[in-house]
Amino acid sequence: MATQRSIKVIIAMNTPTHYSLLLIASLTLWNPALAAESVPSLFIEGYAGQLSAAPGEEIPIHVSTSAARFSVEISRLGQKTNVVWTKRDLPGKEHPVPEDASAQGCRWPETFRVPVAKDWPSGYYVAKFRSEDNGGSWTQRGRRTAESQAYFVVRSATPGRDTKILLQLASNTYNAYNNWGGFSLYAYNGYSKNQGNRVSFDRPGGSQFEKWELPFVQWAERNGYVIDYAVNSDLEFRPELLAHYRLVLSVGHDEYWSGPMRDRLEKFIADGGNAAFFSGNSVCWQVRSEDNGRALTCWKQYYFTDPVWKTGEFATLSTAWSHHLLKRPENQLTGVGFLWGGYRKSHGQFMDDPAEYTVHRPEHWAFAGTGLERGETFGGKDTIVGYECDGCELEWKDGLPFPTSRDGTPPSFTVLATCPARWHPDDAEWYERWEKGRVGNACLGVYTRGGTVFTSGATDWAHGLRGGDQIVDRVTRNVLDRLSK
Repeated sequence: MATQRSIKVIIAMNTPTHYSLLLIASLTLWNPALAAESVPSLFIEGYAGQLSAAPGEEIPIHVSTSAARFSVEISRLGQKTNVVWTKRDLPGKEHPVPEDASAQGCRWPETFRVPVAKDWPSGYYVAKFRSEDNGGSWTQRGRRTAESQAYFVVRSATPGRDTKILLQLASNTYNAYNNWGGFSLYAYNGYSKNQGNRVSFDRPGGSQFEKWELPFVQWAERNGYVIDYAVNSDLEFRPELLAHYRLVLSVGHDEYWSGPMRDRLEKFIADGGNAAFFSGNSVCWQVRSEDNGRALTCWKQYYFTDPVWKTGEFATLSTAWSHHLLKRPENQLTGVGFLWGGYRKSHGQFMDDPAEYTVHRPEHWAFAGTGLERGETFGGKDTIVGYECDGCELEWKDGLPFPTSRDGTPPSFTVLATCPARWHPDDAEWYERWEKGRVGNACLGVYTRGGTVFTSGATDWAHGLRGGDQIVDRVTRNVLDRLSK
């Protein structure tokens, strides 16, 4: 509709009889400036063109914005947030979003590069993009700002020199849950509740670092532990990294693993290296890395639509690692798996019960210095047993749990503590060999086969570190101190 403005014009008219006649006229005027103005939205989004880099390399950054100019600030997140690089007055440009951006990426051109300085410590880095304007020229005036961020990891310039601990971040899981562009590997947050089967890293959004790994890192740095960083795909594409370390960490929600990732870590352990899974729902789904690690594919419960299924060669079938067609349950690596675990204080399962562990073998080295006794509990204050948990098939003898090893758990696995957990039927009953109504257990435990593997059996272990739980603190120290030597 045309923009209009009404005014009253007073016109004085002189007549020959010298009296004034006031004529009040109401005129409607057309204002072309107001009619033409349509104030555009202000936005800025971007992503890093690679997931990790070593000092001396450069990270390509891809940005789309409606602003003519923008700024960027690079920070390392840890016990403190340290700003390491800034750039202002960068030229902005808006780029189209392809319909298949979720699966195939945005294909935006490179906007600028971040030079990774040689003195930048290994860690998780965030690029914050900011733009601002003053609104419209004639209407909708006022300072407006837009901000978003992207992440990347800086690996060590000298792997293994300053520490023998490598934390590989759950970057595949970040990407699996990212629904930017409309789709993720989940239906619940997909456009029209549709589930994707391929997700690209070449798009904005997608990180879970601050929920689980950050509290672990903050605790570690506060207590003097030095840790080097990598991302999931570095285990696949840079396996030479592992030779420099004694202990590889998985923290939080490390759900999506490729076959080569798993192959590399299993060989590392067989050769005497150690691993600690301070995580749950770990190594649950097999994915296939594509585009040199810039995308991943997983057909999950719809495995029969995976092109690999039609070949009858199931080694790379992108479904649950515990699926009978793969014959490679995650228990063989981690000691535990999701089929015998499930949910605790989430998805409607055990919502009114404490998310805590009951101790079975307090004499074990993992519990040294805790003062715990058999049958005592810990972790309930910070709900460390949740929200997703891993366990194993158990048999009980004289009140103590033992693995049956029928599910792939190594016979040497020692169950130190347990907590009941259960799947939600909507998540479990797609699997044709699921035992309906089964209640499993989150299992905290250890096994040795070449090297030693510790598992916390739950995603939320790091929440106990954030909350200052003294038992969680002591157990974590025991694991890091023993297995990093």
